[in-house]
Amino acid sequence: MAVGLGYLLGTVSTADIVARRLTGSDLRTAGTGNPGAANARKVLGTKAGIAVMAGDISKAVVACGAGGVLAGPTGAHLAGTASVAGHCYPVWNGFRGGKGVAASVGQCLATFPVYFPIDVAVAAATSAVPTFRQRAFAATLTSSVVWVAGGFVWWAKGWRNGWGPKPTIMLPISALLSSAIIAERFIAAGDVSDTAFAEASTA
Repeated sequence: MAVGLGYLLGTVSTADIVARRLTGSDLRTAGTGNPGAANARKVLGTKAGIAVMAGDISKAVVACGAGGVLAGPTGAHLAGTASVAGHCYPVWNGFRGGKGVAASVGQCLATFPVYFPIDVAVAAATSAVPTFRQRAFAATLTSSVVWVAGGFVWWAKGWRNGWGPKPTIMLPISALLSSAIIAERFIAAGDVSDTAFAEASTA
């Protein structure tokens, strides 16, 4: 049930809601064609982009919280990953969703809060590297590897996790699954070499 609910929450397209409320447009047919915050910002303006990003992060946080209520820490992790999958491949829109990075940020914030500042720092550092700035996939992959490694270390050491669930093996596993979904989405979209990092970090 936690997985199903997480997926359904993930399929709620913040980009569609914001775009239709403002202009009645479909971001899948405008700009880059990606229903994410960066394309919303490009097509509809900065405020719209911020609203989409906040919504995508929030729905993953809600999914993790609901999953935790339904099935404890494991449910929180699985629901978080399911929300990323729902965002990337929403059944209601022909499985044409965003790249899932913002949703994974919400998952990290809810299930791995002590690592969240590190995640932000890694994203900022990789975006500052000229080579990575032109290769969103490489930068996103770097952040994902560090996220998974961090989850493994926290689980192995039994370190505290702030308001998040006690670290278990599901912490690195869920991070790995979400990272794999995001990587697959980049590959499927053909964005593995020449998309700006900013597009990926707010997709």
